[in-house]
Amino acid sequence: MVRVIGIDPGTKSFDFCGLDDDRVILDISVQTRDISNNPALMSDIIIETGADLVVGPSGYGIPVTSIKDIGERELFLMSLIKKGDKKSLLGMRNSINRMKQHGLPVFFIPGVIHLPTVPYYRKINKIDMGTADKVCSAALAIQDQAKRHSKRYDETSLIMLEMGFGYTAAIAVKNGKIIDGVGGSTGNIGFLSMGCVDAELAYLLGGFNKDLIFKGGVEMMVKKPEGLMENENALNAYLDGAVKDVLSLTASVKPEEILVSGRISKLKGLFEELKGRLEPLKVRRLGGFNVRNIKEAAQGAALIANGLAGGKFEELVDMLKIKEAAGTSLDYILLPEIEALKKDYEI
Repeated sequence: MVRVIGIDPGTKSFDFCGLDDDRVILDISVQTRDISNNPALMSDIIIETGADLVVGPSGYGIPVTSIKDIGERELFLMSLIKKGDKKSLLGMRNSINRMKQHGLPVFFIPGVIHLPTVPYYRKINKIDMGTADKVCSAALAIQDQAKRHSKRYDETSLIMLEMGFGYTAAIAVKNGKIIDGVGGSTGNIGFLSMGCVDAELAYLLGGFNKDLIFKGGVEMMVKKPEGLMENENALNAYLDGAVKDVLSLTASVKPEEILVSGRISKLKGLFEELKGRLEPLKVRRLGGFNVRNIKEAAQGAALIANGLAGGKFEELVDMLKIKEAAGTSLDYILLPEIEALKKDYEI
């Protein structure tokens, strides 16, 4: 029996999924601001659960790395927050330092762009093809489809659409492997985020700080998620963007179905509206464990943690080639201007 925890570092909440083999032993959601304000909170949850292995909050992702090997270079690659930016890394740095001090078995995992199953040509001039938590949601989607349809992992074919509080993202899976992805900052408009930015707008702004990546979404029109269904322009912009993210990935895979996850997808009436717009594609909600509080990404993170620890989901982790992930999210940029930044962080 393997006891593990998967952590989903969401924009609004950090979710913790604990598994003892495939039995849920931890189902906790904590406000993100509480994690920032209390660096001991994450460590306390891990210690109390007695986990053998934890998949930690990995942001944009790095190849599988133990917490004892996390330094400034790795923190930058997971956050992509430059030195001197007003958006602080202090909360996450303090939490990681606290987990280090306790010698906790925490590992950080890759994003989509690090995976060898994604062809090189699809990575060119990309950074965000799906953060590490989207890899986790995709892992849950593969497990869900395989179990529901009595398939082997290598027989699964799907697009996972995650409609999160911050971003909308989509991941393409073919024969049980992630082969493409549209990240929240490279795809269409999300709830908080504007998604990909018109290059002319970036020029006119005269500069681009990290906070802008979290702004410009339909939240500017409706303020609260509940208002989305009452504002026709906001709803159309949001769903039109999600549909385009999915349809763009049909160039890479012919999916058996579209599996939908994320906080915003739970809004009353929204899933049904999305489903109608994606016809004739088969669309359903992403299934998972019998939990009350946590989102899909945390459950997928727990599956990956179990596999990394040699548990019953090791075959799933092997299929995804998570342990073979390599490089950095900056390796595929063709602009020479990126070289100075890489040199600053010894990348």
